[in-house]
Amino acid sequence: MVVELSAVLTHPLERALRSVTVDGIENLEAVMRAHRRALVLTAHLGNWELLSVAHRLARYPLTIVTRPLDSRGLNALAARLRERAGVEMVDKRDAVRPVLRALAAGRLVGILLDQNTARHEGVFVPFFGHLASTSKSVAVLALRTGTPVVPIFTLREEGGCHRVIVGNVVPTPSGLASAEGIVEMTRRCTLVIEEAVRMRPDQWLWMHARWRTRPPESREGAGRPVAPPER
Repeated sequence: MVVELSAVLTHPLERALRSVTVDGIENLEAVMRAHRRALVLTAHLGNWELLSVAHRLARYPLTIVTRPLDSRGLNALAARLRERAGVEMVDKRDAVRPVLRALAAGRLVGILLDQNTARHEGVFVPFFGHLASTSKSVAVLALRTGTPVVPIFTLREEGGCHRVIVGNVVPTPSGLASAEGIVEMTRRCTLVIEEAVRMRPDQWLWMHARWRTRPPESREGAGRPVAPPER
């Protein structure tokens, strides 16, 4: 990723875009015609940072919710790439108002939803057969603002190319209480991510202890790594 992103930073963006193909762009276009805004659900799959550049192919302004990387060097590299691609960045620690402004302005808002989150910030939903503490941010935004959730992932292909896959809108649950609806919507989003990872499990950044936070009633085995089942 470092080599690929460094190349993007030292060459015209159009050169990087020549190596990117997009499948399913009509799904995003239909949402933007109907709603003029969208929440983009994605994950640490393939070279996910290239989505910052690939959004230029769709010609819709993009805001991404980020957490500063632990490595200052990598964080600076990612920030330079996003700024060069014309992406607006929002710190996840104070994201609500900026995200609402971005949606009101007709932007795409991208959120990565495949990392462990603190118990008080998330809900527990199944992920590869194990309950995983998952941010409820996408579900809350989708249900309270009526904004569609469009899954978009990128995969590496042979020859140094990349394929961006735009999926169908994640259906929002109906007839549920607010708290139940948030859990169900989070479950649906997590299932979409699981299906994407199953396409190319070797390209998923699995090393960030996805199942580290355990449910209160599941203390046995806490602290031991939990691995996804074999395909």
